[in-house]
This record gives sequence, C-alpha cells and structure tokens, in this order.
Amino acid sequence: MAGELGAGILSTFAQLGFKNDDIWIFKMRNNLTGVILAGGENKRFAGMNKAFIRIGEKRIIDRIYRIYNDLFKEIILVTNDPLQYLEWDLQIVADLFPMRGSLTGIHTGLFYMTTPYAFFAACDTPFLNKVLVGTIIDALDPRFDIIIPETDKGFEPLCAVYSKVCLKPIEQQLFEQELKIQKFFRKVRVKKLSEKSLRGSDPNLLSFFNVNTPDDLKKAENIESQNRMLDARKSQRI
Repeated sequence: MAGELGAGILSTFAQLGFKNDDIWIFKMRNNLTGVILAGGENKRFAGMNKAFIRIGEKRIIDRIYRIYNDLFKEIILVTNDPLQYLEWDLQIVADLFPMRGSLTGIHTGLFYMTTPYAFFAACDTPFLNKVLVGTIIDALDPRFDIIIPETDKGFEPLCAVYSKVCLKPIEQQLFEQELKIQKFFRKVRVKKLSEKSLRGSDPNLLSFFNVNTPDDLKKAENIESQNRMLDARKSQRI
C-alpha cells in the first residue's frame, strides 16, 4: 500500500515536468480514504445483510473490499452491527447520529477519516468498477468539495468523493433531522462528472447498480452469468 509521499518524491516529480495540479492529484490518490456504508436495515431481505449476499461465488462485501484494498491506505466501514465485519482488515465505526440513512453514514465516515478526502460506496453494489472509481478519483480538484457522477437518472451520491469540508454542513443538516443528501450541496463546491466521461470507464454504468430488492438480486445474478460467459469466450480466443 502506498503511503504518504515525501517532499523529496514531490520535488522529483516537479523536476520531471509534472504540473502542480498533477502532483496534487497523485498525492491525493495516495492519501484518500475508502468508506463503505453498511448501515441499512435490509427490510426487503427479511433482515439478511446485503453485504454478505453472494453474486456468483463472491460476497458483495468481498468484491468491494478487494477494490478498496488496492486503492486506499485507509478503509473505514460504517455499520451498527460491527461484530459481523471482524474478518476484514479495516476500521469499523458506528453512526454518530441515531437516525438511519445514507447521510448519517457519510457524516460518520467524514468524522473518522484521517485524510482530506474520501470515496464512498454502499455495501450493496456488487459491480463496483475499479476503473470507474479511479476515474472519479482522478477528477479530484482542490477547488471542489464533492466529486460526483451525474447520469440521466441524476446524481450518484453513494459512488462519489467528499472532502472533510462537507462534515459541518452535513452535521448542521442532521441536527435539523433532514436526511436528503443533496440538500447540503448548495453549501459546498460540487464538481459533476458527466455520464459520457463515466461510460469510458464503465460502459454499462454497473457500478451504480444496487441490490435493494429480491428482483435486483435476480438481475445481479443474470449480469454475473453474462459476464462469466463473456470472460469464457475471451479466454478461448487467447
């Protein structure tokens, strides 16, 4: 895992002709926290934890953790059932506010992270794409507090980067018991990533697919089956 870049390395980068913005982005990629939100109530699955659902041979949480472990030196999992996640090498934290919702999870991740920025994803996204995550991270810009994908369906707030600057406005909103994520956006600087730019990394935008219902699970199993068939065909051509 890459640690913090020393001043000597940054100086070398500058000598090689990298611009300040390039150096800043490279440094941030290695000083970024990955946060997994796993605080949902799973009502549509009769209490079954969606993070442990198997798509093919792998649990969703294992798929996400593998990507995070490659990309982030600090990984935080937000859950109100910490004992279920002891087998993974990550920091487990619980929501600070009593309300249940994605915004409380984002707040908790921001509170505990030790880096200036964090990438957030939900625990029920089986097809999170490492290349797409990299595309979002590559869009880091010191002039913005949120880097968020926007498709024809709207924003994807649970596949986005948030800065520590977002902590206070979210906290103020939660004290008002307002759980809508996008409401605090007007108080911070938001950089939107177009659907066109995202499809270059994830053509079918499957990174945004969530397993929220039993029907979604069936769709995920079909997608996994199709992906396996494509992979088998590719291996036969080699």
